[in-house]
Amino acid sequence: MNWANFVTYTRIALIPVVVGLYFSAWQWGSLAAALIFAIASFTDWLDGFLARKLNQTTDYGAFIDPVADKLLVVVVLIFLVAMYPALWIATGIIVAREILVSALREWMASRSKRETVAVAFSGKLKTTIQMIAIVLLLAGSPIVPEIIWQGGYLLLNVAALLSLWSMFQYFRSAWSTLTTE
Repeated sequence: MNWANFVTYTRIALIPVVVGLYFSAWQWGSLAAALIFAIASFTDWLDGFLARKLNQTTDYGAFIDPVADKLLVVVVLIFLVAMYPALWIATGIIVAREILVSALREWMASRSKRETVAVAFSGKLKTTIQMIAIVLLLAGSPIVPEIIWQGGYLLLNVAALLSLWSMFQYFRSAWSTLTTE
């Protein structure tokens, strides 16, 4: 196992830690969950950096990295929706986009055209805003000002809109391949 993949596995391993801290009876549990989620989110950048810097890019790494990202985000969003039903529309959009874009990338890869739907700036922006939103939503608790949670709610809705925009861009890029088969 190389360092980049180790960092990716660490991101996956932190998911139950986030959930456990958030649902713990500890007064600081939600803030600790937000901090661990922020660290896990940072590993998304770190594994790619290490893979490039240490020349450890692999097909497996390219596969497992987005899986780890989606697991982290989807698991946390699902339990946040259970706690805060107001998040269900944005969460539904984000999860649906992740499934559709992943399926599109897989389909394009099967036609040796994966580069057609390579990660775009809009997708990276969506991911960044989404991660910040989730950190703020996790941090929301009786011991922090309510504006923290409200900021997370606002940013999650912005991330949902960016999800739609980036999905549109990916499908537009792949359109000629989609319509010729």
